[in-house]
Amino acid sequence: MGLKDDLERYREVGEERRQDLAEFIQYGDLGQSRGDEVRIPIKIVDLPEFAYDQRDKGGVGQGEGAQPGDPVGQPQPQPGDGDEDGDPGEEGGEHEYYEMDPEEFAQELDEQLGLDLEPKGKKVIEEKEGDFTDITRTGPSSTLDFERLFKQGLKRKLAMDFDEDYVREALRVDGWGPATVFEWARGKNIPVSKAWIDDAYDDIPADEKGTWDSIEEMEENVDQVSTPQRIRREGVDEIPFRREDERYRYPEIVEEREKNVVVVNIRDVSGSMRQKKRELVERTFTPLDWYLTGKYDNAEFVYIAHDADAWEVDREEFFGIRSGGGTRISSAYALAAEILEEEYPWSEWNRYVFAAGDSENSSNDTEERVIPMMREIPANLHAYVETQPSGNAINATHAEEVERSFRDSDNVAVAYVSSPEDVVEAIYEILSTEDDG
Repeated sequence: MGLKDDLERYREVGEERRQDLAEFIQYGDLGQSRGDEVRIPIKIVDLPEFAYDQRDKGGVGQGEGAQPGDPVGQPQPQPGDGDEDGDPGEEGGEHEYYEMDPEEFAQELDEQLGLDLEPKGKKVIEEKEGDFTDITRTGPSSTLDFERLFKQGLKRKLAMDFDEDYVREALRVDGWGPATVFEWARGKNIPVSKAWIDDAYDDIPADEKGTWDSIEEMEENVDQVSTPQRIRREGVDEIPFRREDERYRYPEIVEEREKNVVVVNIRDVSGSMRQKKRELVERTFTPLDWYLTGKYDNAEFVYIAHDADAWEVDREEFFGIRSGGGTRISSAYALAAEILEEEYPWSEWNRYVFAAGDSENSSNDTEERVIPMMREIPANLHAYVETQPSGNAINATHAEEVERSFRDSDNVAVAYVSSPEDVVEAIYEILSTEDDG
């Protein structure tokens, strides 16, 4: 088997594992996994192995009893192994499960569903010094931005530079004095000061102060040298530094933010929530828990059960609770709002509020109480999952009302699950809404 064949087989293994993941979410025994470890049952796969060439007779390290073509490093069959007579094994093989942590589970699910959810950190856990990118007017000499100071000085040098010899020749024009030369220089945009002209005029010998009959004659016989030409020829003797040009570098303050998330899971446990409905709730919520645990640095979960009233439960009870009583969904949102306000401030926590049930609710509770509460609870995402194995009941309108009220919202998802086959699509509907948001 060649390398190309090996790579193709490994690709097939990866695809089969993704198929196993989808089947596991839909039909698998989710209870075999824990919050920090997901056990995915996989098909037994024969991976490529190295084998000795048939022409190789013997060789170092084959061991006693080895035959040409035996896989490297694999124990030789012993009596009673494999298909020989003997009692069948009673223990399950660990190799039949692929164990992954929630982070790997989230990556696999992202790849399978085509998602790219990138959580944002909220709570500041550390402030540290980053690169020296910010500038201030004061600071220790060791942080002086000399490169900037040099550039500023060089700019000033270029802005103030002029051809001194050219201006001196203008002072030799017959009848011209410092005032006339200064006006002439301003007209030609020569950056020379009146004081410099006065000093230069005093330095010219009296017998040279009539060398040129006119300025036109001087300009015709004397070439003005530009600043770039002069610098290339003579270089720069000095750069005029000034205090006002000094700048000091200091490090940018970088905030490290922890990616915190609180997930509020709400489930209806009223009398209408029969076993099949409960199973669909658990099959949808469990992978969502694993996914968000893998996506965030710190994930906390709040579990709320409700019938006509609501109460907080632990995870084990949430995924195994029985049904009974009437229905008032707003009681759960009221409790969720209270817990979030007291323990998980919106400024520090990403929030997800997931609710599930069969869409049956007490009269007017959805419109008058639940929907206003959903608008008032800040969250990255609100989601409602309707579980109706036999299709919508006549009075099962909660999901439709929520969907209608939040049709234009980018942080509310409604999903419908009537069988295990709908679970993966429901999870995609929920998570892709957050992705778009």
